[in-house]
Amino acid sequence: MKPEPAPVKPAGPTITIGGYVEEFYQLDFQNPSNRITNLRGFDSRSRSFTLSNLALDAKGEAGPVATHVVLQVGHTPSSYYLVEPTSPGTGSVDASGGELWKYVQAANITVKAPRDFLIEAGLFPSPVGLEVLPVKDNWNWSRSNLFFGLPFYHTGVMVSHPLGGSGWTGKLHVYNGWNSVVDNNGSPSVALSAAYSSPKTTAQVLYFGGIERADGAPEGKAWRNLFDAIIQTQVTADVSIAGQADAGVEPNNFGTSGWLAGAVYAKFQLDPKLYAAVRGDYFYEKVATGASSIFWPVKWVAEGTATLSYQPVDNVSVRLEYRHDQAADKAFFGSTVSTDPATGSFIPNRDMQDTVTVGATAWF
Repeated sequence: MKPEPAPVKPAGPTITIGGYVEEFYQLDFQNPSNRITNLRGFDSRSRSFTLSNLALDAKGEAGPVATHVVLQVGHTPSSYYLVEPTSPGTGSVDASGGELWKYVQAANITVKAPRDFLIEAGLFPSPVGLEVLPVKDNWNWSRSNLFFGLPFYHTGVMVSHPLGGSGWTGKLHVYNGWNSVVDNNGSPSVALSAAYSSPKTTAQVLYFGGIERADGAPEGKAWRNLFDAIIQTQVTADVSIAGQADAGVEPNNFGTSGWLAGAVYAKFQLDPKLYAAVRGDYFYEKVATGASSIFWPVKWVAEGTATLSYQPVDNVSVRLEYRHDQAADKAFFGSTVSTDPATGSFIPNRDMQDTVTVGATAWF
């Protein structure tokens, strides 16, 4: 008789550790005395070597369950969490706010459920838009106005399922809201998205709706509607293009606020280690009279960016970038910058700014 085969032991958990570092030096041609490059989010300090982000990424998987945690520190995460709602505590309950959560970029659990359903819960980067937080995964060094203005992250639950065999995946999202680890109004926001993927093209259409103003806001419990569409495709072996269109409306106690925004991208592979990328965007906001703005201190902002990226070795990218920012009114800084005597805040004195940035990122 043949011996019975030994029982197969279930595979143990797998753990993957990664991370990245980002740093840059920037020259703002308007040479503001406060050395601030305004409305840029992450590459926002002029004439200073800046460690913008240091991130540690850990992934674990055991059977149908996976966990993902990304910890971070630097100028980028501090900006990332600037609008996180502040929730006071008591003698037995701690307060919550950006200072508490800014060291966490992502923390979530994924479960592979029967019938090809995928359930995810926790803190996630926002599904809105093309760009992501790590520079290494974007074509440019700086982020577009759409990335900076629209939500960065959400906390909640997502359920996804393939839509037939067509390359499309549908997803239902339920979140606390825009940029909220802890909700500021107690009303969940919902989103529906459909994403497409093929060897050369990725695309997504998304609707996101919910009350995003804080409890007690003069605008009332206004339901904000966001519509977003993105596409990226490889035209030839050396040329790729991408685009994003975004629009939204928010009927509130003062009328209807809303916005229109778009961005276009192109990437040209000049050599296996060198590429050039260009980007342009425009972001218009309509604010109902008496309401506070959702995004900008001016009616519109726009930018044009050109980037050269050189990868001397695997997992290292060095980038040289020129960017021009333009706004409908004074939103940037130049030369001697004054402060408001009542608030101590800097007073914008330019409607444009030009910068050159040299940045380096490495990852493992």
